[in-house]
Amino acid sequence: MILSIRHETTYRYTEPVGYSIQHLRLTPRTEPHQRTLQWHIDVTAPKQAMVDAFGNHSHIVTYTQPHTEIRIVVTGKVDIVAPENGRIVDDSALSPLVFTVPTRLTQPDETIIELASRILPASPRGTDFLKLAETINQSVAYETGHTAVTSTAAEALVLGRGVCQDHAHLFLACCHAAGIPARYVSGYIDSGMTHNAESHAWVDVWLDEGSDTGWVSIDVTHAIYQNNHLCRLAVGRDYESAAPVRGVRLSGGEESLTVDVQVASSLHLYSQSQARAHSQ
Repeated sequence: MILSIRHETTYRYTEPVGYSIQHLRLTPRTEPHQRTLQWHIDVTAPKQAMVDAFGNHSHIVTYTQPHTEIRIVVTGKVDIVAPENGRIVDDSALSPLVFTVPTRLTQPDETIIELASRILPASPRGTDFLKLAETINQSVAYETGHTAVTSTAAEALVLGRGVCQDHAHLFLACCHAAGIPARYVSGYIDSGMTHNAESHAWVDVWLDEGSDTGWVSIDVTHAIYQNNHLCRLAVGRDYESAAPVRGVRLSGGEESLTVDVQVASSLHLYSQSQARAHSQ
């Protein structure tokens, strides 16, 4: 599946900003099941490429001249093959145990601990994690406007409403409660797959099954394994460490944010055999 992506982010300020820095995680990850065909990030200030601690391709953009607007436009095409049963090939040197540490957004409370103990057995399999995703969807209905990027997993569970990032945070919190490594994934979803926003969040969870041990990627909002309708941008412990765009600024008054994401799909060029050969 080829995903054609256009992602425009615009910040506007009521007063001039003297200095600002933006951290962009807007480049698809290099992984065997997805291949970037075209990709361009258009900004009006110098950008410096880097790879962060989680292996995400990132850019630091520094605005040193007074400005009242920041506009970031990303366009590109990515060829994607669905990972078999969600299995993600990851050659990162990071230990999975890095992703057992709860954050402010994924800290389990007593209710989450009870939920995790009720759904996850001592040695969970992939189907157990899909059941957890289904339970989260039943507990937190997908509705926009009730939570923010600062909302915690526990808060979303109490509200009973949230969006994909809340589903992901709650899944991570349940895994942390059970001592299971799990990480947040940010990216894009094919518009034909969902009526929700075309930017998306889901999870990778560490499955320990002997020779099949490794990461399994699960779209919690749809309670399915990752398929070829998803393009992966970044992984991290939570939204804050995998957000597509984050920044800081000096002055500027009040800020308004506009985001427009468009994703369309067409038949893929990248075969399963090519993906396996690339991973070897």
